[in-house]
Amino acid sequence: MSDIPSQLIVLGSVNTDLVIHGSRLPRPGETVLGGEFFQAAGGKGANQAVAAARASRTPVTFIAAVGDDDYGRAALRRFQIENLCCDFIRTVRGKPTGVALILVDGRGENMIGVASGANMRLSVADVNAVPDAVLASARVLLTCLESPLPAVTRALQRAKAAGLTTVLNPAPVSHAAAVIDLLSSVDVVTPNAVEASALSDVEVFDEASALSAARVIQKRGCPRVIITLGSRGSLLVESKHSFIHARPVTPVDSTGAGDAFCGTLAVALAEGRPLADAARWATIAASICVTRQGAQPSLPTRDEIDA
Repeated sequence: MSDIPSQLIVLGSVNTDLVIHGSRLPRPGETVLGGEFFQAAGGKGANQAVAAARASRTPVTFIAAVGDDDYGRAALRRFQIENLCCDFIRTVRGKPTGVALILVDGRGENMIGVASGANMRLSVADVNAVPDAVLASARVLLTCLESPLPAVTRALQRAKAAGLTTVLNPAPVSHAAAVIDLLSSVDVVTPNAVEASALSDVEVFDEASALSAARVIQKRGCPRVIITLGSRGSLLVESKHSFIHARPVTPVDSTGAGDAFCGTLAVALAEGRPLADAARWATIAASICVTRQGAQPSLPTRDEIDA
């Protein structure tokens, strides 16, 4: 463990991304020939942890699980050269590391299927094994929903009890009712339009509908909501609301952009920045991310964001 206290804890998934970049996305039952294949490090939790590590001046603690296979061993080697504390990443014997199959079209839009593998073995016991002192030295917990809900729930409970700011990226939102039950333990929630619709029962298609959805999410327990709207930017809702415009860029691959946003946002909050300033900084990180291929390979450094 690093001697420098970690201000940020990230709990989440670790995957290897197997990506085909083609001219367009196939329709159901269709095969689209051509395109280029590449392999990259991924997983929403790992993406967010690495995004945070590259943006942070202090180490980031990562709670996760990998398999005892080549993908898992490669992931651990990568994490050890990032600004990450890996003491709480468990290797699960007899289980594969998570894998994501990703299709990306010529406009940078994507489709993703995930085989979770060892990620589904991350447990409440793993969360409880994190010493109180680690939580006491931290300021923010960031998590998402590619890990088992009991582990996510326990992490939010422990963080809240320890006085941390809790940030939830509610992706993927497969069981909206269960996620809604978590909102009272969350200080900042960062859904995209689809996730915001699921959490609010309000269809999000523009800024006005996003605001309506955010107000419902607030009533359901979370005081601060940031709805990300891709290339349009994001809507930030506290007692008042504001819209943060994305920088105009030529997109190459949108994979990982939301994770870049969340990881960088959490770093800024851990540094004590106001939420609006944190969201603007995170928007710059996401804008850089979409101009590059892959999830973790595209994540910017602090110097790149500041520049």
